[in-house]
Amino acid sequence: MVKKKETKALDTTTEEKIKAAARVVFHKKGYAATRTRDIAGEAGINLALLNYYFRSKEKLFETIMFETVFGFMQNMALVLNDEKSSLEKKVELIASYYIDFITKEPNIPIFMLSEIRNNNAGGLLERLPIKQLVMNSAFFKQHQEAVAKGKIAEPNPLHFLMNLLSLVVFPFIAMPLLQGIGGLNEKQFNQLMQERKRLIPVWIKAMMKAK
Repeated sequence: MVKKKETKALDTTTEEKIKAAARVVFHKKGYAATRTRDIAGEAGINLALLNYYFRSKEKLFETIMFETVFGFMQNMALVLNDEKSSLEKKVELIASYYIDFITKEPNIPIFMLSEIRNNNAGGLLERLPIKQLVMNSAFFKQHQEAVAKGKIAEPNPLHFLMNLLSLVVFPFIAMPLLQGIGGLNEKQFNQLMQERKRLIPVWIKAMMKAK
């Protein structure tokens, strides 16, 4: 009985090790440029063992892609569906969380955008209830109420979200260009992004305010 428990724990550990390595390699190189040999090397295992757990690169990529997008959206879902926080507070929370998150995982935005755009996501967007997440959320109701009261000029909530996510995500995507323009090292750039936690809510409020 003890032996079976140890074997199961070992199997789970090995699988998680492979997935952790796959995340590192896929996020950095993307699907096309990644070889299963690269992942095995990152995990410190032989190729045969990797193939035992994941029969193909496609299957492993599909797993990593789903977990990456789901993880990216999970916190946003919690914020958007919080009926107790105001629309303004939701902007603050999303800006703060995702600036910290992407600072730690700078490859994720480009990975997600490029792989979905290249149609390597395997119908992922159809399997994740992203539309329902927004349209049925407390955020959507609060936005529509603000529009009805004349507090927000733009009636389409997608403009609100696009403005917010663009202000958070785009600087990370354009980081090498912005660093070159501003003569910034990595630490200085990250400090600039920390300043945006305070500025983004101010900009969003100004952009969406009714005239």
